[in-house]
Amino acid sequence: MQVVNWLPRTELPFAAPSRPELLEMPEPLVVAPVAPVAPVAPVPVADSPVEPLVKPVERVKIEVPRPSLASTRTNAKVEEEAAPVVAKAPVVPPPRFALQLLRAGRCLLLVELPTGESFQTRDPAYLLLKDMLRAAGLPDSPQIVGEPVRWPLLSRGTMDQGREAARDFVQGFLSARLEDAPCVCVWLIGLPAVRFAGEANAESFNRELQVEGLGSVWALPGLELLMEEPQRKADVWQAMRRLMARWKESNE
Repeated sequence: MQVVNWLPRTELPFAAPSRPELLEMPEPLVVAPVAPVAPVAPVPVADSPVEPLVKPVERVKIEVPRPSLASTRTNAKVEEEAAPVVAKAPVVPPPRFALQLLRAGRCLLLVELPTGESFQTRDPAYLLLKDMLRAAGLPDSPQIVGEPVRWPLLSRGTMDQGREAARDFVQGFLSARLEDAPCVCVWLIGLPAVRFAGEANAESFNRELQVEGLGSVWALPGLELLMEEPQRKADVWQAMRRLMARWKESNE
């Protein structure tokens, strides 16, 4: 029971005598009063800036990403797309036309075929041509010389069939026919004939031109154009009157 000392109230029979020091009552403990402590005045603090406690900056580790093969290819493709694109020259299709060479007296006629097919006796364009020959004092039944000249020559292949090639071919064809039978004037009827044989354009209609290798040529509007715009026939007639003496003298 954790009892250190035990004193009986009465004397126990046959008990051992008690020790006197155990019977003495202890004096009460007197605690001396503590004097009050005077308050301590606060120590004035100088107006000096308080240096904050600076924590040393830790060095940040920067990881440099390594470009992957895929990103390198992507960047190369983007740079290639961003590079200035050199404009390519537009591909010009070859010219398309059909020309028929005819002979009337001492004149050769290189005529544009309006439909691309050879003339028929009852074609309106052919009937107009016969009227023009009669007005010029030439035979109104011209002779067909060779097959129509059609351009382009080939539907496939790598041969140059541009404007310059077409001009060289038409002029070479005419030169060969002139060597076979010379003439005093070549009628170029229609814009393709004027452009690729006479090296001229529509502004040269109703004019006489001098072409190297061909001599004197006369540029005329196409038969189809004359039928669509009849007012052009007056200009053709005026030009014809100036040139008529050339082939009339040769016929005489």
